[in-house]
Amino acid sequence: MVSGGTVLGGRYKLDERIASGGMGDVWKGTDEVLGRTVAVKILLPSLLVPLVVGVATYLVFLVPSGSARAPLRWAIVAIAVVVLLRLSVWPWVVWQTTSYVLTTRRVVIRRGVFARSGRDIPLTRVNDVSFQHSFFERLLGTGTLTIESAGERGQVVLTEIPRVERVQSQLYELVEADHEAHTFDDGDAETIARSIKEREH
Repeated sequence: MVSGGTVLGGRYKLDERIASGGMGDVWKGTDEVLGRTVAVKILLPSLLVPLVVGVATYLVFLVPSGSARAPLRWAIVAIAVVVLLRLSVWPWVVWQTTSYVLTTRRVVIRRGVFARSGRDIPLTRVNDVSFQHSFFERLLGTGTLTIESAGERGQVVLTEIPRVERVQSQLYELVEADHEAHTFDDGDAETIARSIKEREH
């Protein structure tokens, strides 16, 4: 389990937990390379392990005695190991190699176990941020975040986001703040005109 002050990947220092849900936590952190505040999603291991181990143990002791007892027990153990690898270990490996980072300038997405892919979406190109979660996802405290951006690739869908409503709201606030910072208004025009006049004199 991680705690405040932990540094992930030699780069992201976790400051405080801002959301917690069914499959993970969202932390407010600091990108120590760029010196920016970021949001980091950390996914938690599955509860499938105790369930599979319990069922496999029960089945091993349920096998009747006889010449087929040893091969049946080994078959049960082998099936349990395959189920654990596929449904618990593999998703955990995928989660460990997936990161969603929200900064004050962009959304950074990195995915992949063997082959890596990444995408950076500048906040200035984000058109819409929406979320959805089914009844079951609401029970687990997770949801799906959809980011619409201007560009040829258009839409990014991030699944299993803890407290997705809060994350969507915070991302929307970041987008609005970024748009306001890059908007040219009448006050900016007057300042530029005044600066040009001062240079001419």
